[in-house]
Amino acid sequence: MIPREIAVFNIVAVPPDAHARFDAISRTYYYKIATKKNPFTLDGAYHYYRPLDVAKMNEAAAILQEYKDFTSFSKLHGNARTNLCDVVSAQWFDDINGELRFIITANRFLRNMVRAIVGTMIEIGLGKYPPAEIRRIIMEKNRGAAGSSVPPQGLYLAKIEYPQIPGLNIINY
Repeated sequence: MIPREIAVFNIVAVPPDAHARFDAISRTYYYKIATKKNPFTLDGAYHYYRPLDVAKMNEAAAILQEYKDFTSFSKLHGNARTNLCDVVSAQWFDDINGELRFIITANRFLRNMVRAIVGTMIEIGLGKYPPAEIRRIIMEKNRGAAGSSVPPQGLYLAKIEYPQIPGLNIINY
């Protein structure tokens, strides 16, 4: 009844006027990067084998919480009424199995925002820019100032939080 890309773990009754998109108070995405060849993750992660400085990427990720306007990471000619987002947390994790994971939580996201942020963070991790350069990129409010968007294979919606509806959360990552 549903595509193989979707899994249902729980069904919860909600008020008739509930709106899945507009009633959400936060969303969490993660983006996976495979840093070592792994045929089992070809469709589920971005395979990128150049060494990245995760500490510098985390410095830049922390700066995201200082800003609200993410125009520089929005899809060009998008239909969003506003480019304001409240990023609550953003952090990179490096595991021993050769996988990097970027986890970001905000009240809302712009179309292509996470993939554009990750692409910019990769450039910082490569040493092309210092972590503080993310400030200039954000303040420029120009999509051309940010890095390229990474492929969609590594992007996952991990959690959505709703107010006062117990049990209505997407499974945690």
